Amino acid sequence: MYKVKDINLWKEGERKIEWARQHMPVLNLIRERFEKEKPFKGITIGMALHLEAKTAVLAETLMLGGAKIAITGCNPLSTQDDVAAACAKKGMHVYAWRGETREEYYENLNRVLDHEPDIIIDDGCDLIFLVHTKRTELLDKIIGACEETTTGIIRLKAMEREGALKFPVMDVNDAYTKYLFDNRYGTGQSAMDGIIRTTNLLIAGKTVVVAGYGWCGRGVAMRAKGLGADVIVTEVNPIRALEARMDGFRVMKMDKAAEEGDIFITTTGCKDVIRKEHILKMKDGAILANAGHFDNEINKRDLESLAKEIKEVRANILEYNLGDKKIYLLGKGRLVNLACADGHPCEVMDMSFSNQALAAEYLLKNRDKLENRVYRIPYEIDEGIAKLKLKSMGIEIDELTEEQKRYLEDWREGT
Repeated sequence: MYKVKDINLWKEGERKIEWARQHMPVLNLIRERFEKEKPFKGITIGMALHLEAKTAVLAETLMLGGAKIAITGCNPLSTQDDVAAACAKKGMHVYAWRGETREEYYENLNRVLDHEPDIIIDDGCDLIFLVHTKRTELLDKIIGACEETTTGIIRLKAMEREGALKFPVMDVNDAYTKYLFDNRYGTGQSAMDGIIRTTNLLIAGKTVVVAGYGWCGRGVAMRAKGLGADVIVTEVNPIRALEARMDGFRVMKMDKAAEEGDIFITTTGCKDVIRKEHILKMKDGAILANAGHFDNEINKRDLESLAKEIKEVRANILEYNLGDKKIYLLGKGRLVNLACADGHPCEVMDMSFSNQALAAEYLLKNRDKLENRVYRIPYEIDEGIAKLKLKSMGIEIDELTEEQKRYLEDWREGT
């Protein structure tokens, strides 16, 4: 069963998947083992991820490991229709297309849940949230879930604190081989890629305002600086704000940054980061882009209320004419790296999705031991992925001698 825009697009989707697969060596090694061992035989995995080529490689890996796959997108504008068609052609149950309405988006989440998954792989927690609120009849069957992103983990930890979480969840987002690379290098490169592709404008010489200095914000600020921008960081956390300043960036309130910025990029996981009072202070021609999971970091209602006219002036660029100035919103405020480009690079998602695959296997192997809470990825999994990645890059590192190990473990040792 599937519901995609056009199944005849599958050949182009397969070409994209093949390219991604060639650049995901760690996941390929996991795939080879899964194909032999079939750890997911008899297991249904329900997935809500950005449905593009790297995600398809993960889904293939799990399917070759014996799983039945039901998959949808986790964002109405991030699905690549040719990849969705290719996944359906492979025998996955696919329910996704680019440009879904809000109603269609939730219908597709429910279509995935209609397959009664044993394990959920989620990005943003919408699938998990739906099970806990509208599809509670599925709770007893679900072994656990894996969550991909910061926004989803924030929601899950709130559920855990309130005792509302009804099955264990693996925190893939906070694996070292995920956030240190995916969030920083992945978001940094792909967000700037989306902005440059969509606008065809020069970054050098412009003032780029980055809202939030978590790992995603760090990556975006670093890449913008590398492209020649004057970077301003806005923050609510005093430690991260101090770090941004020590990293060489100007730090100020959004209220002040609004007057200086040419390009604004939100990376916070919070809502209304850019709102009416900020928009009113912006320059004519200011460009707004969001690199956070949900499309609520830039308050679109405020933009619409201020605008005398709204029109699309270029693919993925909406112009809001406020009368005295024009403000431009990229990708309808959705994730700019996926709404306006191809998402994170393959080599980065190789590690992130290796964590997803191994986290799902960990849930299955430990199904009788885990409590209903959020778990960090075990360090041995994290470290193992790093070792495989280094090996694939032809890099060797030192090992401690037995004497060095004793030295580090014995408090009696002197200099």
